[in-house]
Amino acid sequence: MGPPPKAGDQRRRRNASVAMTRLPAGGRQGDAPRWPLLADIVTTERLAAARRLADELELKLLEPDLSGRERSAAQRKHDAAITDANILTAQLDAQDRVEAELWADLWHTPQAVAWERLGWTREVAQYVRWKAKAEQGDLDAAKEARQLADRLGLNPLALLRLRWEVAEDEVAEQRTTRRRPVSARQRLKVVDSAEAAGGM
Repeated sequence: MGPPPKAGDQRRRRNASVAMTRLPAGGRQGDAPRWPLLADIVTTERLAAARRLADELELKLLEPDLSGRERSAAQRKHDAAITDANILTAQLDAQDRVEAELWADLWHTPQAVAWERLGWTREVAQYVRWKAKAEQGDLDAAKEARQLADRLGLNPLALLRLRWEVAEDEVAEQRTTRRRPVSARQRLKVVDSAEAAGGM
């Protein structure tokens, strides 16, 4: 992709400035778009297979003529299938929860204004899917999420590459900047100096 463009105050030729798209600091307003992706088919099918195997082995363990090593092997396989099913269930539950939270959060960012304008709904959803898997420890998913984060402008360097900048919200800054409360000692000084001025 090449190096990112320099910030305006760092370029040598001031007249050769690159046009930047300004994004509102307050982010995108309104609800997130409808989730566009299918359910996680691979994990869902692995869960279904683990449950089927556990059911088959449970029936096998009920056979009266099963004994010795064969029973022990069937019991171990049954326990492993139950463990796999429990892990996959927990993964899908966590993934659904993280995807919903991240999806809602991302659509309130300044970048979401540009995504909506460009129609990048599915790209954002793919990032959310990979990010949710990455948070469960999947290193391959973490790599994919990092690449998509760069394409979506989710870090300062990516914002520069896309030529996006977040506009400063001067009104909000003024609202949050409050005068420090005056202490009792300062009030006394003001009153004393006013009295001294009046006595002159």
